[in-house]
Amino acid sequence: MIFARDKSQMCNNLLQYAHVYAWGREHGRKVISMRFSYKYQFFHICHTPLTGFGWYLLAKYAAALRLLPTASFKYKDCDKDALERKMLRHRHIVVSGWFVRYYDLFLKYRDEICQLFTLDAQITDPVKAKMLAAGLRLGVHIRRGDYKEWRDGQYYFDDEIYARHINRFAEMHREKDIHVYLSTNDGTVTEERFQQLCPQVHVHHLQGSAPEDLFMLSECDYLIGPPSTFSLVAQMYRDIPLYRMDTADEQAMTMEGFRLFDYWFRNMV
Repeated sequence: MIFARDKSQMCNNLLQYAHVYAWGREHGRKVISMRFSYKYQFFHICHTPLTGFGWYLLAKYAAALRLLPTASFKYKDCDKDALERKMLRHRHIVVSGWFVRYYDLFLKYRDEICQLFTLDAQITDPVKAKMLAAGLRLGVHIRRGDYKEWRDGQYYFDDEIYARHINRFAEMHREKDIHVYLSTNDGTVTEERFQQLCPQVHVHHLQGSAPEDLFMLSECDYLIGPPSTFSLVAQMYRDIPLYRMDTADEQAMTMEGFRLFDYWFRNMV
């Protein structure tokens, strides 16, 4: 049994666990997510038999008492080959750390991973009811909060920068009726403000929870946003073309820059 000890925020947890799951699937090993055993209880995985608070407690205290060995991928330059040999050597082990990465295996078992992380109907149904408008759907992930400090605010963009990207997208699709769906962790963002800045499109701010916004973005036709695992996971479900805002310059955005999941997945910031 492999116990995946996940940390950080929801979509980081999801991707970290999924790498371990894919490795375990390839090697015939059961993998339990310690994080999803008690948190984020709105994914299908949380309702599966091996995902429960009891398993979380067992692994947590067994590891603390050194009854379970641990393979830690905490650092980017860790000896991944040695850690993998350790995983193969032990029948029961805790695997932790953000830098556990098995890209090819993740993509091989991606359909299973998407099934495990299907969101519950109480999350998806209300969002579907609010997204009935016909037209081209553009999801825009406005990431603020911790991004003010992360990497010295490199990806902390103001409303005008996002609006210029939306307007450039609208110019690229002049013949389309475009509906823009905003996802943000900034409570000051308003639908009215963006509608003023982007008069060529229809702006919607559903003000949903994190899982509701994740599903909302996953239902769009195109995505725009700064580097973030949140928009990356939203893209994962249906391979939605995503333009990653690595720069504030909207002129850098081209249709060729909207790439599919496997590209951004292998090029995470």
